[in-house]
Amino acid sequence: MSGEKHADPWQGLAEAETVADKLRFMHGVMKDHMPHITRIAVALYDPDTDYLRTFVYSSLEDSPLTHYQAKLADCLSLQEIAASGEPRVVNDLSVFNRHGDEHQHTKAIYDAGLRSSYTLPMVWEGHFLGFVFFNGDAPEVFSERVLTELDVIAHMITLLIFNERTNVRVLLATIKSALDLTHSRDPETGGHLERMSRYSQLIAKNIAELKGLDDQYVEHILLFSPLHDLGKLAIPDSILLKDGPLDAEEREIMRTHSEQGRSLIDKLLKNYGLNGVTHVDMLRNIALHHHEAWDGTGYPDRLVGNAIPLEARIVAVADVFDALTSRRPYKEAWSNSEAFAKLKEMAGEKLDAECVAALINDKAQIEEIQRVFKENPYG
Repeated sequence: MSGEKHADPWQGLAEAETVADKLRFMHGVMKDHMPHITRIAVALYDPDTDYLRTFVYSSLEDSPLTHYQAKLADCLSLQEIAASGEPRVVNDLSVFNRHGDEHQHTKAIYDAGLRSSYTLPMVWEGHFLGFVFFNGDAPEVFSERVLTELDVIAHMITLLIFNERTNVRVLLATIKSALDLTHSRDPETGGHLERMSRYSQLIAKNIAELKGLDDQYVEHILLFSPLHDLGKLAIPDSILLKDGPLDAEEREIMRTHSEQGRSLIDKLLKNYGLNGVTHVDMLRNIALHHHEAWDGTGYPDRLVGNAIPLEARIVAVADVFDALTSRRPYKEAWSNSEAFAKLKEMAGEKLDAECVAALINDKAQIEEIQRVFKENPYG
């Protein structure tokens, strides 16, 4: 024996930065001995809305399903997998061709040239997170040997997703606790945050093709947009809760909440060691720049047009729309049509016109968000 050590093919996994990078690395390691597995994809589950959403993928060709969402209740076979906790092998996807809309996602996979699938539910510490999908470019790809190895890989993917989500949830939970403690200070918490985050996600999904955004970006818009006004925690009650209009000095202090929010986020990231959270710069941009205006009259940096980070432009539209359509102690809720008219007025002046169009052209989804996250009596 020479004592020579063989290189570990998984050694570079830790160096991959994002979940998508790690998934592509894992797929690359697999290709040598499992060349017919040409796609791996992850879909996340949102228990609040019952939606499954595409999140990350690795594919030898363009993935047939990106920016895609469907209710788990409408996907009976996936619902069965989630309920049982057991994986499913389909070694010939042509069996689904005779089914209708229930298997629409499977038909898209088949039409893209994929011929077999292995689907595993991601469950960690009793929590259902979503699904891992492995697809082959030929029937009968998933032999007993292949399935044994894929179970280990799927477990690794589940752990990666869980760790990523846990890091984000630690950050969000910390901030949410602070927001909950000060709930009475600001009437725009609660249902407002749920709705505006879903509006932000909707806008991001609808401009994703135009702007070249991936599903990770869309998912992080949902996660991070509720933190846009975090800096209000640093604003004195005498200003935040003032009944009448603010004077010039008070307005200047109120405007500091953007910079205060960015500063608070940086402190939390440092204190909890969470700087490695994927897309964390989106969070910083949302907190700092959500009051910038398209024409350069906003704050804190008077950025103009496309110089404003896209995520901040998205959140600005979502925030304004929900403020208009929500009842507040000082005003009644506007109708959606009234709010759409106001957004069109502001488009190209205060708000990004593409983001405005992306929201108001999806009325059905807006109404569903409003049904699921109804206004409470306190706004």
